[in-house]
Amino acid sequence: MERIQKILAHGGVSSRRAAEQLIKAGRVRVNGRVITELGVKADPRRDRVEVDGKRVVAEDLVYVVLHKPRGVVSTMSDPEGRPTVKELLASLGARVYPVGRLDFATSGVLLATNDGELADGLLHPRKTVPKTYVLKVKGLMKPDDIALWEKGVRLEDGMTLPATAKLLRHETDKTWLELTIREGRNQQIRRMGEATRFPVMRLARVAFAEISAEGLAPGRWRHLTRDELIALKKTYGVPRSIPSAASIPKSPSKDKQRSAPAARRGAASRAQRAFGAETPRGEEENWGTPRSRGGARTAGAPRGADRPRTGAPRGDSRSRTGAPRGDDRPRAGGRRGR
Repeated sequence: MERIQKILAHGGVSSRRAAEQLIKAGRVRVNGRVITELGVKADPRRDRVEVDGKRVVAEDLVYVVLHKPRGVVSTMSDPEGRPTVKELLASLGARVYPVGRLDFATSGVLLATNDGELADGLLHPRKTVPKTYVLKVKGLMKPDDIALWEKGVRLEDGMTLPATAKLLRHETDKTWLELTIREGRNQQIRRMGEATRFPVMRLARVAFAEISAEGLAPGRWRHLTRDELIALKKTYGVPRSIPSAASIPKSPSKDKQRSAPAARRGAASRAQRAFGAETPRGEEENWGTPRSRGGARTAGAPRGADRPRTGAPRGDSRSRTGAPRGDDRPRAGGRRGR
């Protein structure tokens, strides 16, 4: 038995909050009887639930990971008219919503689903779900500075939980770090930087609940695999049921994602205008922890948590016009010819 709001949300009718208004307005029937109370429950498999005379059928549960670019809002709509993740997920063909948020200027892993239980389970503070980032800060951080971030930084809303930090490299007067936190305060990492006088210059999330978007270009998405869903359930208890491998859709090809939402190209161009010369051509940026020469990963490091290359990073190299390429990670070789 489930609340009517949840049944309507799973049927793609509306959000749970909007479903409450439908119930109060007397537009919902259960087995032919109009209901106006919010606490009513029904069996979505046996009971007939209707809105305005049309039966509500539960949608298949969908789980995807999106590589959110910078300059895109992690909501399904924006009153300021900025590009949203809804535009990037238009080709999915299902009504989903983000699991948590990434800041407008932060890129990286963002899960999306129509499974409210999974979203609630991964976002609940007691779950302490790990979120791994690669960031560049202004200033040369010493071991004591990094240890302070690991121990906890006092912010205006209290001490942060212990974190895991790894120095990736120093670069003139800047520091590259890999940081894993287990809470989700608003703009937490940027505020940690300000509080310790190491302002965050670039920030990208490379993993959320051990799910990475490795291999996805900015703005693209893929379905979670059955193995990834099993791992989530084993660690965090969600999703409640695991779909069979045959029932999980194949992730679309690059061609389909490129052509499906024309708005995706509009979102990219708007973000590019917002960031000016810092945004590279074609995509918002590449991101992730840098690889060592030859592409080998650091032993024991998680996927995407690779060690930096030597030499000047691509993000600080200059194009022929003198504009920075805007890449989100350091790479080898200094300038490259074009």
